[in-house]
Amino acid sequence: MPIFQKARELSVIQSVSSVLGWEQETYLPPAGSGFRADQLSWLAARGHELATSDAWQADLESAENADDGNDPTLTANLRELRRQFDRATKLPVELVARETSATSLAKNAWAEARRNSDFSAFAPHFEPLLGIAREKAELWGYEGEPYDALLESYERATSTAALAAIFDGIRPDLRDIAAKAVEKSSANPVSLPPGPYPVAAQQSLNAKIAEDVGFDFTAGRIDTTTHPFCTTLGPRDVRLTTRYDESDFTSSLFGILHETGHGLYSQGLPAADFGLPSGSSVSLGIHESQSRLWENHVGRSRPFWETWYPVACETFPQLADLPLDDFMAFLHRAAYSPIRVESDEATYDLHILLRFGIERALVRGDIQVKDVPAVWNETFNDLFGFTPENDASGCLQDIHWAMGGLGYFATYSLGNINSAQLFAAAMQNPDIAADAQNANYSKLLDWLRKNIHTHGSILDPSELIEQATGKPPTPNDYLTHLKTRYI
Repeated sequence: MPIFQKARELSVIQSVSSVLGWEQETYLPPAGSGFRADQLSWLAARGHELATSDAWQADLESAENADDGNDPTLTANLRELRRQFDRATKLPVELVARETSATSLAKNAWAEARRNSDFSAFAPHFEPLLGIAREKAELWGYEGEPYDALLESYERATSTAALAAIFDGIRPDLRDIAAKAVEKSSANPVSLPPGPYPVAAQQSLNAKIAEDVGFDFTAGRIDTTTHPFCTTLGPRDVRLTTRYDESDFTSSLFGILHETGHGLYSQGLPAADFGLPSGSSVSLGIHESQSRLWENHVGRSRPFWETWYPVACETFPQLADLPLDDFMAFLHRAAYSPIRVESDEATYDLHILLRFGIERALVRGDIQVKDVPAVWNETFNDLFGFTPENDASGCLQDIHWAMGGLGYFATYSLGNINSAQLFAAAMQNPDIAADAQNANYSKLLDWLRKNIHTHGSILDPSELIEQATGKPPTPNDYLTHLKTRYI
């Protein structure tokens, strides 16, 4: 089908961009950043020209007219290609190229500003990105507020108002759980034995665990970067990254478990459909459900460590004097941290409430870029009871705004909610639950492949969750999980 051929051609252009983006975050020398921006901008413009061309439109319309509705996957692919085309054609190619160039330069400026803890050095790059986000929102259109149009890029078939209702509804519970969990941990502090935990040993353990839970290293690898991420460079090429702390091996390990969850999803998508909606992930909220499920519901469980703690003790001999019970208390400790990616389950979503509120206000124009540090610190103090000591541990800690990712952060909490609902549903299967008690997760992965991965994006996120679990998305399982583990 010609429209599918064009979609696959577009996926080749996008995958080349992904390769350059991955290399930019891992191995690119700083002096190469300017030309890399030119490369990425050129590729984005060519991809946008193809996806909005008259030939693309003609082939799409021809396929729609010929569709008899007998193949649900084909119909869903055409529906999603139409949705993507209608959004893409509302953006001029100049805007797409300008955004790509701006984000490429902004990521380097962000990294430098973060090292120096100086938001004012990043602000001149954030200003145009915010302006571009507002331009895109107006061009796409929205029913409620501009943030809706940006959110649609990451989590389709929802709205800012719907998310705000969910977050406002669980905010009191989250604050209560966090306070009680922090108090409980403070009464019984546990720490790891002193390092060093050598990076090479961490890398070895991380790879063993990722492979054991199902990550295919013939179709992926692990590298080092400032901000951990997972990216797909092709239908059988999934890259994981993490960072290392020689005083705490669990930092990189849980980073890898998190990214492995993303990687398992990517490796579980139908490879033959790469470039089509049926071979693509449906949303970041679903993607994040996979990473959070493996990181938290599996990786922080006692059965997992009953198997892997002896291996960890062999890898890091200083752990031998720390009983498993104390190690589990260390993993389940709760403390108010200024850093989102280093925070525990009990306090994590407070970080998302903070970012969601600031992003929404920025896009609406309620606050300006220059106001971000002050608003961040004020809101953070209200949620956590203290103020970050500097911009690096406050408003500069995340790369997302430098990537142009306004609308992204809310999907992390959606992922937490979805992960708990999916895990609870999977554990209703006696065979899956029994194997999980022995740290055997092959049946769990098979369940996720069948119920989530193989569907690609032919269903909306809420439909996918309801079909997999038998009920619409709800935060109930997530709140129950947090209360059970932390209180």
